[in-house]
Amino acid sequence: MNEHLTVAAGVDAAGVWAAALGTGGAFVLLIVVVWQIAATWRARMLAARDQQYRELAVKYAQLLEDNVELHRRSVEELTQARQSIAAMEKMMREID
Repeated sequence: MNEHLTVAAGVDAAGVWAAALGTGGAFVLLIVVVWQIAATWRARMLAARDQQYRELAVKYAQLLEDNVELHRRSVEELTQARQSIAAMEKMMREID
C-alpha cells in the first residue's frame, strides 16, 4: 500500500511541475504579446508624429514663402510711395 502512495505522490509532483511550467509559459507568452502590441502602438505613434512634423514643415515653408511675397509687395509699394512723395515735393518746390 505504501508503494501505491509513493507512485501517486511522484506522478502528482510531476503534474504540479508540468502545470507550473505550462502556466509560466502562458504568462510569458501573454507578456510577450502585450509587449509587442505596446511596441507596435508606440511605433505607430512615432510615425504619426513624424508625419505631423513633416506636414508642419511644409505648412511653415508655405507661410514663409507667403511672408516673403508680402514683404516684397510692401517694399514695392513703399518705393512707389516714396517716388510719388518725392515727385510731389519737387513739384511743390517748383511752384514756390
